[in-house]
Amino acid sequence: MMMTHEEEYIESLYPSDPQLEYVKETLRELGVHDISVAPGYGRLLTLLVRLCGAKHALEIGALGGYSGICIARGLVEGGSLCSLELEPEYANLAKRNLELAGLGEKAEFRTGEALERMKELQQEGRRFDFIFIDADKGNYPDYLEMAIALSNSGGVIAADNLFLRGKTFKETSQGRSATRVRLFNQRIAADPRLECAVLPAFDGMAIARVK
Repeated sequence: MMMTHEEEYIESLYPSDPQLEYVKETLRELGVHDISVAPGYGRLLTLLVRLCGAKHALEIGALGGYSGICIARGLVEGGSLCSLELEPEYANLAKRNLELAGLGEKAEFRTGEALERMKELQQEGRRFDFIFIDADKGNYPDYLEMAIALSNSGGVIAADNLFLRGKTFKETSQGRSATRVRLFNQRIAADPRLECAVLPAFDGMAIARVK
């Protein structure tokens, strides 16, 4: 996705991050379309995790490990990241990239349908301080409900790609992804269990605190 002039200016203030650039390189080598979180939001993930003092984090959608690295960097000492990924190939790639970044001991990966894995985590009594949603958009409303159920009080939920590169704003876009993300946006903004703000940069990100 093309950056705006404002986004380009902000990115120019920061040095290149070799570990994250390597993740992008591994995706290119595999011929995988790079839909990793934007660099500015990657830095935000690290900051949010650190600010809320997260020890246990959950990521829905691993791809090459870009967001996983960002989240794991912010965890407190002894913290852990549980990453859910549909495709075993991507989970293995993300695992390797976190290991190369020196963060492998913090991460566990579970493959398969994310909603099923989230139900398993709930049955295991797992709870999380930080949850990041960045997977198939058609399930976003369901991911939100499960994320609330899996969150500790005061936990933070973040979700990326709320604008779908403009499709969310177009009433003519009536595909499942667009309609479900619109529903997600309405719910996360109005849910009385949450305090929420939506950031309009890049492709849109919601940040919510569970009351």
